Amino acid sequence: MRALRMAPAGGLARGPWVPLAVLALLARAALALTERYPALSLLQQERHRQRHAPAGEWAEQYSAECDSSFLHFHESDCDIGGSSSCESMLSLNTEKILSQAKLLAEQKRFPFATGNDNTNEELAIAYVLIGNGLYDEAIRHFSTMLQEEPELVSAIYGRGIAYGKKGLHDMKNAELALFELSRVISLEPDHPEVFEQRAEILSPLGRISEALSDLTKAIQLQPSARLYRHRGTLYFISEDYATAHEDFQRSLELNKNQPIAMLYKGLTFFHRGLLKEAIESFKEALKQKADFIDAYKSLGQAYRELGNFDAATESFQKALLLNQNHVQTLQLKGMMLYHHGSLDEALKNFKRCLQLEPYNEVCQYMKGLSHVAMGQFYEGIKAQTKVMLNDPLPGQKASPEYLKVKYLREYSRYLHAHLDTPLTEYNTDLDLPGNFKDHWAKNLPFLIENYEEQPGLQPHIKDVLFQNFASYKPDVQELICVADHLGSMMQYETPGFLPNKRIHRAMGLATLEVMQAVQRTWANSKVRMNGKTRLMQWRDMFDIAVKWRRIADPDQPVLWLDQMPARSLSRGFNNHINLIRGQVINMRYLEYFEKILHFIKDRILVYHGANNPKGLLEVREALEKVHKVEDLLPIMKFNSKTRDGFTVNTKVPSLKDQGKEYDGFTITITGDKVGNILFSVETQTTEERTQLYHAEIDALYKDLTAKGKILILSSELGEVDAVCNLILSLVYYFYNLMPLSRGSSVIAYSVIMGALMASGKEVSGKIPKGKLVDFEAMTAPGSEAFSKIARSWMNLKSISPSYKSLPSVSETFPTLRTMIEVLNTDSSHCLKKTIVVV
Repeated sequence: MRALRMAPAGGLARGPWVPLAVLALLARAALALTERYPALSLLQQERHRQRHAPAGEWAEQYSAECDSSFLHFHESDCDIGGSSSCESMLSLNTEKILSQAKLLAEQKRFPFATGNDNTNEELAIAYVLIGNGLYDEAIRHFSTMLQEEPELVSAIYGRGIAYGKKGLHDMKNAELALFELSRVISLEPDHPEVFEQRAEILSPLGRISEALSDLTKAIQLQPSARLYRHRGTLYFISEDYATAHEDFQRSLELNKNQPIAMLYKGLTFFHRGLLKEAIESFKEALKQKADFIDAYKSLGQAYRELGNFDAATESFQKALLLNQNHVQTLQLKGMMLYHHGSLDEALKNFKRCLQLEPYNEVCQYMKGLSHVAMGQFYEGIKAQTKVMLNDPLPGQKASPEYLKVKYLREYSRYLHAHLDTPLTEYNTDLDLPGNFKDHWAKNLPFLIENYEEQPGLQPHIKDVLFQNFASYKPDVQELICVADHLGSMMQYETPGFLPNKRIHRAMGLATLEVMQAVQRTWANSKVRMNGKTRLMQWRDMFDIAVKWRRIADPDQPVLWLDQMPARSLSRGFNNHINLIRGQVINMRYLEYFEKILHFIKDRILVYHGANNPKGLLEVREALEKVHKVEDLLPIMKFNSKTRDGFTVNTKVPSLKDQGKEYDGFTITITGDKVGNILFSVETQTTEERTQLYHAEIDALYKDLTAKGKILILSSELGEVDAVCNLILSLVYYFYNLMPLSRGSSVIAYSVIMGALMASGKEVSGKIPKGKLVDFEAMTAPGSEAFSKIARSWMNLKSISPSYKSLPSVSETFPTLRTMIEVLNTDSSHCLKKTIVVV
């Protein structure tokens, strides 16, 4: 791509080819240019200014390269600010416009130049007008020429370009541009640039399949790095990441030095869950362009998804060193810090984001959420209200933040009103309206009939103040440090699970409180729950962990599903997890694909043995070749009932009633080809299923309480083992029931750890890399198998006597205010002191 050289000093003599009408037009154009336009470049236009951004919260459009949006005179790319080829071309008067046009005509450096010099010079004038942003004048000039010569291809093409440049927000411009480009294609069908230009018009109009067809035709005519990259971007927008990857790879083979294509190649990996491959591509893009902010930002997000907080922080920081005002990086870094439990630091990023972009809904929502999580309700609700006022325009899709914010505001008001009420005197699940909970848990729009809003903030209830760690008594400091250690034992070392120190502390305190409550129960003490004094039941044990998990992150509705409205529960409340959707692999559960696949193969054999015995041998032989989920697609065709997909149900054997089985989770596979597959699991929590599981858990809890009371009086090894197995069996059924809308896994594990500590045993081993406790329970053939697996990594040892000297968690933190205070307080020096659990 070359710039048009200016005419020599002294001007350019006008030849007889310039009509007076053209001179008048140029005079008007030059005047308009000096009045209405700053310096504009002929070739430097942002390529995708009006195109829809690719899918994904942080993918951006090409804007770092200056290949012309509509004028592809030459193939080469250029670096902005790097050479004269990308400098602005400013026409201040008729003389300069004419000189530019003369040079352009002599070199025939515009589309579809003719063999007639006079015609070329007239065409060149109109193209120079386009380059200077004078689209209406250019259109008039082309139209005048077409009156004399209706099939002058360059004029038709130029007029189409000018209509497109005027702005595709006006459908009339878009339709005229498409009409003109289609005319050119009918007259000159072998020019790839015309197909590419038409694709440039079609794609921002949402006509992606037509744009892809045009780009494919252009590639067939003359493949180039740019065309493959352009088509790859549209496949990316369409979420066809595998095909997009192929195009970016081809583009890079033709021109390896393309940091943007390398970035997009990385994004195709990222969106398919192939995080390590994505990271390598982002690093390669940074080798090609050391100051590539988007690559650093994308690298940070990939590390965040892997759960590598330090590497993600470093990458985001490098992006901000290049541009401290990069809004997307501030937003992503802030969100990572929030989910790491570093709320103060997160808040700084959201505030900076809003200084730069006051209407950023994500930053505004997250600012409000961070304030509320820290107990700063006045500032939090003020920020939430700003999101609520940002109503979507007619026809515009509401943002996720807009859909969630009213739930957060109502819940924030509820929390504020109960800041100083003893936790033993109220019940969140009973207090919040049923339809509110149902809609919130299902992430539905806030359209609740006859909903009565929570009361506004009461001035006499003050916000939570910062509590310095040193202000706590030494025994409470010890309690906090022990909780931090216990919480860290629950961390999953699996892609997708970012360590969250706030959750760690909350669940560590939950573990200690469960331990203390269970010990009191086994000693025949009663507990105070929901305003009543009574013996503790199994749900009370889990409710201790639920209250800590709730307050650690008020954004997530942690609710008992059996407390939902009867109508919702009768239909079933689904906990749904996509393992593979299209080309997107859920990396969190990758470790379990093979285990689930073996189960599916066994069930297929059983099904065909009962329904299609003649074809059983053929099915068995086919199944031997199945090594991944996609390999099942051909086998689905063996039976008309499974042609479009099938479901397989797991069964959970009862301990209470030998031989009886309960419904576990449902595995679903649908699809007709690789890349168009849905592989998912879900549990359907109905009232009937819940009652069956509750009966099982009730029986186990009763047995556990009886054996726990015996254990208090005896220290025989057999009693301890029996209690451990009962605890793990009870939680096995809890995991398979999935009775909570969120947080079931960590809540149940904190109950396991706390109840085991009450029995005199503590967990000293970490959860193995890649393992998820809930999926271990859900894929185990029975409670005994789960107990055996769990104990293999728990490395149980006798509890330290020093736990007995720790203060009571429930008495130390009796209110929401005190809970929020302890979650807010810094305890970094805990790492420097010896923890009692050695």
